[in-house]
Amino acid sequence: MAGASLQVKKRLIAVMMIFTALIMALLVRIGWIQLVQGEWYQKMAFIQQNQNRVISPKRGTIYDRNGIELAVSASVETISVNPQALKKSGADLDMIAQSLSEILGMSKDDVAKKLNKSSRYEVIKKKVDKEVGDKVRKWRQDKNIDGIYIDEDTKRFYPYRNLAAHVIGFTGTDNQGLDGIEAVMEQYLKGTPGKILSEVDAGGNEVPFKEEKHIDPQDGLNVVLTIDETIQHLAEKVIENAIADNKVLNGATAIVMDPRTGDILALSSKPDFDLNNPYACPPGEDASTWKGNTQEDIKKLQETVWRDKAVADTYEPGSTFKAITTSAGIEENVVTPDTPVNDFPVTVGGWKINCWRATPHGNETFAEGVYNSCNPVFVRVAQSLGVDKFYKYLKAFGFYDKTQIELPGETKSIIHSKPTEVNMATASFGQRFQITPIQLITAYGAIANGGKLMKPRLVKELTDQDGNIVKKFEPEVVRNVISKQTSDTVKNILEGVVTYGTGRNAYVKGYRVAGKTGTAETLESKTKGRYIASFSAFAPADNPVICVLVVLDFPTGPYGHQGGAIAAPVAGKLVEDVLSYLEVDRRYTEKDKEMMAQEVNVPDVRNITVEEAKKTLKQFSLEYKIEGSGSVIVDQMPKPNASVPQKSVVVLYTTKSGQQAMVKVPDVLNKTIGEATQALNDAGLNIKVIGMGTAVKQSAAPGSNVAKGDIIQVEFRSLDTE
Repeated sequence: MAGASLQVKKRLIAVMMIFTALIMALLVRIGWIQLVQGEWYQKMAFIQQNQNRVISPKRGTIYDRNGIELAVSASVETISVNPQALKKSGADLDMIAQSLSEILGMSKDDVAKKLNKSSRYEVIKKKVDKEVGDKVRKWRQDKNIDGIYIDEDTKRFYPYRNLAAHVIGFTGTDNQGLDGIEAVMEQYLKGTPGKILSEVDAGGNEVPFKEEKHIDPQDGLNVVLTIDETIQHLAEKVIENAIADNKVLNGATAIVMDPRTGDILALSSKPDFDLNNPYACPPGEDASTWKGNTQEDIKKLQETVWRDKAVADTYEPGSTFKAITTSAGIEENVVTPDTPVNDFPVTVGGWKINCWRATPHGNETFAEGVYNSCNPVFVRVAQSLGVDKFYKYLKAFGFYDKTQIELPGETKSIIHSKPTEVNMATASFGQRFQITPIQLITAYGAIANGGKLMKPRLVKELTDQDGNIVKKFEPEVVRNVISKQTSDTVKNILEGVVTYGTGRNAYVKGYRVAGKTGTAETLESKTKGRYIASFSAFAPADNPVICVLVVLDFPTGPYGHQGGAIAAPVAGKLVEDVLSYLEVDRRYTEKDKEMMAQEVNVPDVRNITVEEAKKTLKQFSLEYKIEGSGSVIVDQMPKPNASVPQKSVVVLYTTKSGQQAMVKVPDVLNKTIGEATQALNDAGLNIKVIGMGTAVKQSAAPGSNVAKGDIIQVEFRSLDTE
């Protein structure tokens, strides 16, 4: 018996030990779950018990410098479903798919695929207009269906469509920035998403009498640009006209900068695109086969309308670069404006370098050499500087580095890795190396502002939804490159280029424009005739408030490909428009006054006697021709206040015949101002002169009929230019 009792005790002890071990193991497991994995299980339980829907934040607005909205977020809605809840409720999925597809304008099969998934959350369609969302709400209410949601969302909208497209950029389907400022400032613009939490059971079914919990989104910050919407519009308008007038095949660029701060007031690159439809078929592609979302389509967009030529394209600057060589030469005292020079050919490394003009200008001062853009003059200045010092100035003016402008895709310049005498000689007049337009205008800004190279600035500040400034981006001086004295000297010389030299087509009465022409060859110049015409300028020359750069890539029009002939007048027009908008006072030089003295505004001589009209017109140095036999003037041509040259003929009508006398317009193209004026006067017409040089365009086509005494606007250009 004792042995049996001992055996039982041993068995009980073994059982107790096993139970104790099991309890200990269970306690360890519970401790592990609670202490080590507790947070994970809590999170999983929360996910299981709550259905999570995202509320998109309102993306920050992009403003111009004056508070004009360039990119805004419009309120839209997202339609989503809980497939598990719909299935377990016994809802008719086929009917739901059919109804939603009709309301949302989608394929029934696409909707059905999402309804038949085993998930708890599927997005049916994003960015739905509120009117469409309201239709879904009403339908859902009428059918008494749970598991279909209409949540608030935002959609990016660009009020000015193509305006500043490459600067602003665009967003993707999830409101993420994909290009331009939208991409660069993504961290500030995007905001933080909110959530809608609703309770569900373990099977994914919504709990009765549930309460939805809203976690509000945090809206993004607003970005205030340095761009001026009006100046941007002016820049785009002149570039569009220049492309049409000069049949430009490869696009164009115009940049307007404030040299005092580096602020970019306008940056236009053509071709461009509608920001509201960035994936649309670009010009030259087959719209019938265009999808816009294939890898090949995206590549074509990146190479054409999405490409920002102002920062992504490199080109030989041509003679616009001579302003840099001039600055270096004057800063190092190897030349002064009055230094005697000549443009006779110079030979470097076996290469003979001539002036651009077939007949050299001969002996001249250095300033005149700049006016005339004589290549040998600049080669000799570079030789006086030496290779090391010459390239030191290229680096100082920023041509070796990216400008770090707040735009994606900025390209680095292409400059000789091993500078030589020959490389330096060609570089002195802007050939055989490549830079970007943004680099060139930044360098011109340093000449204009007294010698400080400024970092180009596109973003002025960040603000919150109440307009409070959160962060400011101050103007940044990169380095000093030349002295103020050198800056003043070069500004004066470049003003002479426009007043007397190759840049005279950029001349603007009342605004002292300084600048330099440029005509650059490309690898396709000899095979396809592709040249790049440009003009870089600043104004007013003695106290610049703007720098302007115009680049026309591959002009094929009737006025040639020289920068002085086709880019200079575009830059001059842009300078005049911008300074007028900025309300910069005109200060007329003696030359301006002399030109203006030759024009008068036609007085109103209607309803007075013929004799009184004759006396009045004589006081304004105007001629007259009388039509009819009456004694009182009943009509006149040109009309009152029209601006015409002195000695123009005013046709006076003394009889109301109901029909004015008509004359044929003569062809005045390729004539001088004097010749064109005489031809129009002989035909009984008057002239409005625009520009100087040879007539290249007239407002009325030759042979067309116009009223006798009418004013024909004729544009003149100096075509004998670089």
